[in-house]
Amino acid sequence: MTDWPSAERPPADPGADNRVRLGFERQSVTVRIDQIVPLKTLREGVRESRKYAQIVSSIKAIGLVEAPAVIPNPKNPEQYFLLDGHLRIEVLKQLRIETVECLVANDDETYTYNKRVNRLPPIQEHRMIVRAIERGVTEAVIADALGLEVGSIRARFRLLDGICEETADMLKDTNCSMRVFDMLRRMSPMRQIEAADLMIGQNNYSLIFARALLAATPDDQLAAPAKKARKNDLTGPTSQQISRMERELATLQTQVKSVEDSYGIDNLHLTFARGYVAKLLSNARVVRWLSNHRQEYLAEFQRIAEIETIGSMTAPAPQE
Repeated sequence: MTDWPSAERPPADPGADNRVRLGFERQSVTVRIDQIVPLKTLREGVRESRKYAQIVSSIKAIGLVEAPAVIPNPKNPEQYFLLDGHLRIEVLKQLRIETVECLVANDDETYTYNKRVNRLPPIQEHRMIVRAIERGVTEAVIADALGLEVGSIRARFRLLDGICEETADMLKDTNCSMRVFDMLRRMSPMRQIEAADLMIGQNNYSLIFARALLAATPDDQLAAPAKKARKNDLTGPTSQQISRMERELATLQTQVKSVEDSYGIDNLHLTFARGYVAKLLSNARVVRWLSNHRQEYLAEFQRIAEIETIGSMTAPAPQE
């Protein structure tokens, strides 16, 4: 990045508009539902989905939280095209609500805005529920707003019971399921931190992986001493298997970090190589020579040139 001295800094183009353009109008508008034209058709059975039921419960309990995004129809001032909020509009129609407050977009962006929004991680959801309860909101009201059972709200409220602060801070932006935290709270605080570091390093927050980490945890690193298995109980892992799992996990973590260090430059080199091969195959004389003298090379080169991304490359089919 060049640091221009104040005397040498190039002047701004006087004819250019250097202001940041707003994506939406500053003021929302109230629109009749029958004035809104959806830009896509909802898939069959969407009214039976859990997400749809949650939106219905939320609107009934506290009203519409997120305003739909629309853009005026340039050919009909009485119409608006719906850019985002198709499920919400469908729910409003079902509830026979006639008007809705909408955000007016300045650009005709037909993608779903929610795809650009990070979903709320469980720990952040837990903190919001805790804050709401501290401010006097009852569990029943929260359950109605989120479309959940009261017992589920209580479980989310107790999500971090037995979880040390360092582990909670490490996993605050991840989508660990509630059952993963059940596995973690059975470990000592230091072991929780180690397990969280392994999950982050592997980018694996599944319950199966959490169970494997719990099984590989020595008895002295458990929150409560494990009960000794009966002699005829052969379903649990043996001490030798647990020790081997620990060694393999440590080795795998080291290998993953090593690959991460070189992945970017390796991917760049492979991308340039693919582009160079594609350029060679655009030359008819090169293709003709390969076809006459090295047909096996031509087939492989064509396969490489057709790869859209390096990650989509698959192993070649076995020769018969």
